Amino acid sequence: MRVFALRLGTAALAASLAACALKPVGPDYHLPASAIVNRPGAAAPFAQAPASAAADGSSPFADAPLPPSWWRLYQDSRLDGLIEKALAHNTDVRVALANLEKSQAADDAVAGQGRPALSVDGGPAFGHVSGLTYLAPDYVPPSTWEWGGGAKLSYDLDLFGRLKRAIEASRVDTEAAQAALDLVRVNVAAGTARAYADACASGLRIASAQHSTDLQQQALDISVRLQQAGRVGITDAARARSQLQSLKAAIPPLQARRQAALYRLATLAGDVPLDFDHDVAQCVVPPHVAGIIPVGDGAALLRRRPDVRQAESQLAAATATATIGVVTADLYPRVALGLSVGPAGLGNDFLGKDTFSYSVGPLISWTVPDTGVVRETQTALEVYARELDRHAALQAARDESATVASQARRLYQSGRTGYLDALDA
Repeated sequence: MRVFALRLGTAALAASLAACALKPVGPDYHLPASAIVNRPGAAAPFAQAPASAAADGSSPFADAPLPPSWWRLYQDSRLDGLIEKALAHNTDVRVALANLEKSQAADDAVAGQGRPALSVDGGPAFGHVSGLTYLAPDYVPPSTWEWGGGAKLSYDLDLFGRLKRAIEASRVDTEAAQAALDLVRVNVAAGTARAYADACASGLRIASAQHSTDLQQQALDISVRLQQAGRVGITDAARARSQLQSLKAAIPPLQARRQAALYRLATLAGDVPLDFDHDVAQCVVPPHVAGIIPVGDGAALLRRRPDVRQAESQLAAATATATIGVVTADLYPRVALGLSVGPAGLGNDFLGKDTFSYSVGPLISWTVPDTGVVRETQTALEVYARELDRHAALQAARDESATVASQARRLYQSGRTGYLDALDA
């Protein structure tokens, strides 16, 4: 009955301590009221249909949200392959992914502090204890085998929200790392699509310029034959030859632009510039969106953009609301429930009934605030305040000296005082 009452009291104590958990100390983070996403206009349609589409009731835009794999809207298998390769092999993506995994591991470590901690130990030992342990000065205990073992279970009640605030602070860092990874992926995908479009558009312009050059070459050949026949003068042939050279001069810049786009594609995919996809070099059809473009509204765009999410997470980290809660909670005592059970005894009484022991109860720890830091801060503030007083007094003295000097200068100019008096002032 006595043991049962003890256990019941321990359980009641644990339940009462858990019920006493207070609201976490420290301020909570809230989205600033001035945020653009809170404005009424942010929920308005993001794009207006052109007048030509409004006339027949059709629109190239839709209010549906943009899909994650937005590049598939082009329905270009070659572009899909280039972007998937870039996302898999781009160095910046791998670095951002490693940073996210690091932050997630830190999350798990912080969250683990809020779960029960179990430790097990045990092992044999040979020797004897001091006779004074038994308060027998002349007694020398015999050497023998001793063994011991046990298990310890502890759980932090987190009465003042220290662990919760620590988890919040760690989660903010993870959200920022996730947004940074999403931002890198968006930039890599957009850069790949842009480079692919530049390569194909340059190929189309090169083909068009080459076709114009061929037509001008034919016109030049006709002008030369007509000149030889005496039908036209030398000026017409020279003009046609000049136009041909102008058309040829437009091709090298286009070729350089296409080559630069191909180099960007290779770099974004984690390859050296010369290892670009040679099939893309033959592309002469720029990608275009097939069907209606889903754009959503402004509020959805702001919530979806990774740079906005990263900035918000960095704002939450900069204001350090969760960190303030962690530091504030350190001013209060920490209460944890502890349970220890295990056997211990001599080697000849291994696992006997009288070798088992257990203990259960709250573990309270309280770190005394560092008064030295407070004293240093107060001293620094006092010195700063006195320096401000000194600065104000010096400014007043300077103003008075300036007034005296001005008056002495006027007296000297009017001949009422000597030069040395004016100079001294």
